[in-house]
Amino acid sequence: MTSAMRIVMFFLKSIVGLFAAIGVRIVAGIVGSALLWRQLEPLATGGRVEIPSATVLTLDLAAGIIETRPDSPLARASMGDVLVMRDVLEALDTAGRDPQVQGLMIRAGRGSLGLANAQELRDAIADFRRQDKFAVAFAESFGVGGNGTIDYYIASSAETIWMQPSGDLALTGLALQNPFLRGLLDKIGVSPRLDQREEYKGAMNMLTDKAMPKPVRQNLQQLADSWLSQIVAGSAEDRDMPPEKLRTLIDQAPFSAEAAKEHGLIDRIGYLDEARAAALGSAPDSDAAEFMRIADYARALRETAADDDGAVVALIYGLGPIALAESENDPVFGSLVMGADTVAKAIRDAVEDPDVRAIVFRIDTPGGSYVASDVIWREVRRARDEGVPVIVSMGNVAASGGYFVAAPAHAIVAQPGTITGSIGIVGGKMVLSELWDKVGVSWGGVKAGANADMWSANEDFSPAAWAYVQSVLDRAYGDFTGKVAEGRSLSIEDVLKAAKGQVWTGEDAKALGLVDTLGGLRTAKTVAAEVSGISPGEPVRFKVFPAERDPIEALLEQAMSGEIRSPALRTFARAIQALAPLLQAIEALAGEARGPVLRAPDFRPTG
Repeated sequence: MTSAMRIVMFFLKSIVGLFAAIGVRIVAGIVGSALLWRQLEPLATGGRVEIPSATVLTLDLAAGIIETRPDSPLARASMGDVLVMRDVLEALDTAGRDPQVQGLMIRAGRGSLGLANAQELRDAIADFRRQDKFAVAFAESFGVGGNGTIDYYIASSAETIWMQPSGDLALTGLALQNPFLRGLLDKIGVSPRLDQREEYKGAMNMLTDKAMPKPVRQNLQQLADSWLSQIVAGSAEDRDMPPEKLRTLIDQAPFSAEAAKEHGLIDRIGYLDEARAAALGSAPDSDAAEFMRIADYARALRETAADDDGAVVALIYGLGPIALAESENDPVFGSLVMGADTVAKAIRDAVEDPDVRAIVFRIDTPGGSYVASDVIWREVRRARDEGVPVIVSMGNVAASGGYFVAAPAHAIVAQPGTITGSIGIVGGKMVLSELWDKVGVSWGGVKAGANADMWSANEDFSPAAWAYVQSVLDRAYGDFTGKVAEGRSLSIEDVLKAAKGQVWTGEDAKALGLVDTLGGLRTAKTVAAEVSGISPGEPVRFKVFPAERDPIEALLEQAMSGEIRSPALRTFARAIQALAPLLQAIEALAGEARGPVLRAPDFRPTG
């Protein structure tokens, strides 16, 4: 990173630091209060959580669902009532067999979920309903606080859908959009010297092009079409409607509540209190029925679970961009990093644990450093060679470096809507020499070694240095495709057809041999039990590696080491979160990539 860019970064990070400084005095009080609360919590909550004899669980998606809890209690406080995917899945699985639980009420229409996570949740709700349990969904509106199409997709898994009279059903489909900055970079004198393998690899097109290249457009259109076909098929089946009719309605949306009901897309129009009363009235024991938050139900299950109940399957998370570093798990402040050091050690520790029968590797990442990905690839391969099966469970995204680390696994499980593949590579640097000329800045210096400054942003690559970059890209791409061919037992010709940087849905990837089974975390757990020889019917429990840290101990450790970067109040937390994308964009633009990068395009569907 250049000195000028460091100044900009320093200024912006100083703003973040100001927010943190304001909260420093509050942090000390929170630490003391937290320690006191730990002692008083059993009294405040009345001990263990009691499950009512006639329970209707409530699942509120407004706060979103994350993969795993952050270590920091400050981050946890800032996240509010956010749910953890594993807790929700296990709670619904157990509740389906629990005679005390009679139904489920889903608060939909708000929050942010990727398509794969939505499908994982739908699968769990469907299994819950198969146990002779009912499910009711309510939304004030579909599309105001989230993606209307994905929100409706989740709600359609319930047998009855309510919507507020003033709401709209924005069942409008999906759109993928990226900004393209090349015109701006040309104006300010920044030259991207980047290259890729191959033509579909769109991770850096936002910097190198003024518009979406035709191959990338074709690939993303295929992705969007595959997603929409999955949503139409699932929702149409749930609503007992011909898929062709639902597809036509999507092109006519959005709809008012009355129109949505006329078209058979929802069942009831009313307010939340009316939907809640109807949900309680649907319970077999309606006179005694009580609501219970699914998070509280999950807590009750944890309190009663035995530590040695069942065969052990290790659960290892790989979340966020892949880096040659320690993992970070703080989604509130944008520091979600899949650190090669942490993940590699977790795999080694799981292999060495005599109780572990198999490993489920939960991946949700767009990729990152090629070298860091290779570190993790090696440990997955070693685990398999040492007789400990590794089952990859893909979340919303497991692409590029995320697919690289999955390739040697015993089996790969993905949701139909998972973004995967992107077998390709990018590399190079941003050249700022024209920018310095425009602003009147000149640079001088010395070097010892002909190529000591080859990664400097102050000048272009020499012909020899550019030839070296090309050779690195060729070598890394060959390594990537070769390892996929070996790990997936595919011919190199078949891999190259699926590669070239193309992104695929999990459904399409399965047809190409890149994925073995469609499903989520529960499916991966079942596959792990099967391949490791665990007897059918024997209980199976997850053991997380590295062990989940106590949040108060984590806070004290951060305080002692001076590493608390976050204020105590949610206002400050969200202010820092709002600045995070700006900081990340500048770092990505000014960063000196000293190695090839396995990174998929960064996009999120809207609609």
